[in-house]
Amino acid sequence: MRVEIWSDIACPWCYVGKARFEKALAAFPHRDDVEVVHRSFELDPGRAKGDTAPVLAMLTKKYGMTEEQAREGEQRLGENAASEGLGYRTEGRDHGNTFDMHRLLHLAKERGLQDELIGLFYRANFAEERSVFGDDEHLVELAAAAGLDADEARAVLADPEKYAADVRADEREAAELGANGVPFFVLDRKYGVSGAQPADVFAQALEQAWGSHAPLTTLADGADGDACGPDGCAVPQA
Repeated sequence: MRVEIWSDIACPWCYVGKARFEKALAAFPHRDDVEVVHRSFELDPGRAKGDTAPVLAMLTKKYGMTEEQAREGEQRLGENAASEGLGYRTEGRDHGNTFDMHRLLHLAKERGLQDELIGLFYRANFAEERSVFGDDEHLVELAAAAGLDADEARAVLADPEKYAADVRADEREAAELGANGVPFFVLDRKYGVSGAQPADVFAQALEQAWGSHAPLTTLADGADGDACGPDGCAVPQA
């Protein structure tokens, strides 16, 4: 069975949702027969590569939040991440274009190292001090840490067309499937799960997809699962 996950490195709910899904997958009796593929989705595709900004400033400008609201939202996101055993810096992070990271993830997919690399990208973006935006050499270092050849990763970053079509194809397919926010999980092209649902929802979806041959049916939508979309990221309630 194949599980495809549309996500963006800049999406905090994708970071949390991945951990929740993995908790469900670890307890799934057929986990060794499940292939997980990460698909590209950009929350801010129009942002130029060198255009970075502090996360709090981005939230206040793009989504009309007050600085206090942005800080409170980040704090609650940090609490949600911590509940899944994830590090999360609630202040001092920045935001930028993720297209190059998605291109590297397609290289990693070809080398069988996609899950390793996306995990390192998430941790670097949400838990570590050094920015992942506008620093190609940092991305090369992360790619090498995931097991990729550093020179090959560097060559991909130097060629803006390399894997660009693959990223765009993923994004078109997300639109065709009706995904207007992430994370969005598609299980064996039978069921869709939208948002960072609790692990038990993912467990139920895995069981149903394993034994079903129905057309794609959304089991849970963004109304109940926290997600990020064009209008911003859901803010966890206190």
